[in-house]
Amino acid sequence: MIVKVKEPQAEEIARIRPGRVIFTYFHFAADQALTEAMVESGAVAIAYETVTDRGGKLPLLTPMSEVAGRMSAQEGAKYLERPMQGRGILLGGVPGVEPASVLVLGGGVVGTNAAKIAAGLGARVVIMDVDGDRMRYLSDVMPANVHTVHSDAHSIRKYTAEADLVIGAVLIPGARCPVLVPRSYLAEMKPGAVIVDVGVDQGGCCETTRPTTHSDPIYVVDGVLHYGVTNMPGAVGRTSTFALTNATLPYVLRLANLGYRRAAAADPGLALGINIQEGRVTHPGVARAFGLKLETPRLAGA
Repeated sequence: MIVKVKEPQAEEIARIRPGRVIFTYFHFAADQALTEAMVESGAVAIAYETVTDRGGKLPLLTPMSEVAGRMSAQEGAKYLERPMQGRGILLGGVPGVEPASVLVLGGGVVGTNAAKIAAGLGARVVIMDVDGDRMRYLSDVMPANVHTVHSDAHSIRKYTAEADLVIGAVLIPGARCPVLVPRSYLAEMKPGAVIVDVGVDQGGCCETTRPTTHSDPIYVVDGVLHYGVTNMPGAVGRTSTFALTNATLPYVLRLANLGYRRAAAADPGLALGINIQEGRVTHPGVARAFGLKLETPRLAGA
């Protein structure tokens, strides 16, 4: 078994032997080439981002979602500065000058953490989701400068036009992000506004999102800055390492002690982490993304 943080790189894939277990973040639905390479390798790909717990949550994605969500507001505030090509706006404003308007698309772990930080800095925050119960919860726990709005095309268009900073925080486990912000909306946004698309690992929720790096993090489309760094937590590696290993170590020990077939047979949530098994696609989101045949994982006792 190989335990990693980032998906196998091109030079690593050639060294993967059939039957070897790779336990890491894969984000297959946004990368057809990686999917095909891992199928061809004959290895077993267990993806952190689709392992679930008894409550249906994503325990190995949550720590990095918390980091990325908090960083998204931090990075957005930085790139709103004029020397960074932004609008020249302080996120929280000052007495007598209104604060920035922040739109957060998605009320999950990323969106909640993004909204907390943006609100803590004094911004006016709107957070959108389609889950009414989640909206009620957020309305109860968020500070007074955070407002919840049901997510639909009309509302997204309206609030992107008003926003100084848009944070994409949408996730469908194992699948590609839905595109919620088409390029046509950018023409209605403020010049120098910023989009931080945290979902870029899964394709992004903005049509114009593309992957970038920490060394070259932004680009401009139609006057709007785009931040598409695919490994945001890598910038705060010490925090991220402790957060991730605290969550992954118990799973690593179970996989090592029992073998992945027995460990997954005993834990259905871990079995959901098996995306590819010895040449077969075993996760619905990955199969659906590329029109591939979906097969059931073969586990101990099956």
